[in-house]
Amino acid sequence: MFVYLSKKIAIPNNVKLNCIAWNKEEGYIAVAGTDGLLKVLKLDQATPNGQSKGGLAAVSNLSMNQTLDGHKESVRVVTWNDAQQKLTSSDTDGVIMVWMLYKGSWYEEMTNDRKKSTVASMSWTSDGSRICIVYEDGAIIVGSVDGNRIFGKELKGTHLTGVQWSPDNRLILFALANGECHLYDNQGNFAMKLHIQCVNVSGGSSSRGHRIASICWFSGRAVQSRKRPVLAICYENGRNKWQK
Repeated sequence: MFVYLSKKIAIPNNVKLNCIAWNKEEGYIAVAGTDGLLKVLKLDQATPNGQSKGGLAAVSNLSMNQTLDGHKESVRVVTWNDAQQKLTSSDTDGVIMVWMLYKGSWYEEMTNDRKKSTVASMSWTSDGSRICIVYEDGAIIVGSVDGNRIFGKELKGTHLTGVQWSPDNRLILFALANGECHLYDNQGNFAMKLHIQCVNVSGGSSSRGHRIASICWFSGRAVQSRKRPVLAICYENGRNKWQK
């Protein structure tokens, strides 16, 4: 038997949504879109027996529906720091904002604006101590949770689209617009190019690499039968790659 629960949440003024992120530790959901829209939502917590507070037939209500004001342009990237209970967001102007929870509400903690390029992706380490930010123009910045810059790197001529830390925080994986994945150590030194790519062969030997839509590195610790980390790579054409 499978049980599927759903709740429709309306966004005011028919604002187009660009991204969503789920806080796996506390259940917060961040949604972001055009016109600087950024909201944090949370459903009522279930009781120990798995039922909602109002009973099995009760409608799940939102225990939080907060609009976070700060971004002026379309928000393109949101990511959670589960370990430190922080939310990071970035808009098309390259403005990055870090939000913290204080007395039951989310407040702006710090803001950064590189003023050169749009953020393509952001990723926190599993312990929440460091964040890696990649820009579309090939710039890479690794910073600490308190806002200090650890190191920066410029990959000239490279269009970056995604980033993920390895589960042990020793490696950083970068996704490129041409569908390639490059691996660096946590000090910014190149390690290797992964030999995995999704290609579309057409007309003989010509081929085109597909853009990567998302990458996710799962530690495997939460599943008893799977002890080794698993890397998932999803391409915009709908194909997936799994690497152990």
